Amino acid sequence: MRPLNETEPGRFIADFYTSFTGDLLRGDEDPALIVDRYHTPDIVQFADGIRIDRDKLIAHTRPVRKNRPTSRVEVHEAVADGDRLAARYTLHVRQRGKNLSIEVYFFGRFAPDGRMRQAHMATRTAPADAAP
Repeated sequence: MRPLNETEPGRFIADFYTSFTGDLLRGDEDPALIVDRYHTPDIVQFADGIRIDRDKLIAHTRPVRKNRPTSRVEVHEAVADGDRLAARYTLHVRQRGKNLSIEVYFFGRFAPDGRMRQAHMATRTAPADAAP
């Protein structure tokens, strides 16, 4: 993973989620190790008002591995300032034969090594256009 300041912000956030999900779906590596590779130990995310800490994030990996979705991230705009990144993107997911499109408004902070430290996300399910 590259630091935020070495990558264009839109590419950084797309690569972050694509790599994180890919690592979860490849092999059977302990999910805690994967979460720790992409997030700092004190990670706190708020997704639609729901607080997600490291333990909840690790628990969230179970359904991802079970459902084995395919996905792609379409970044519409992104801007970074120091360790902060704001982005608007659509997550296109195909899972169990269904297509989903989720619009995401993301505001986050990243450690110097590129791991996520904090995130606030607001999401909205949109009409699914096509498979990822």
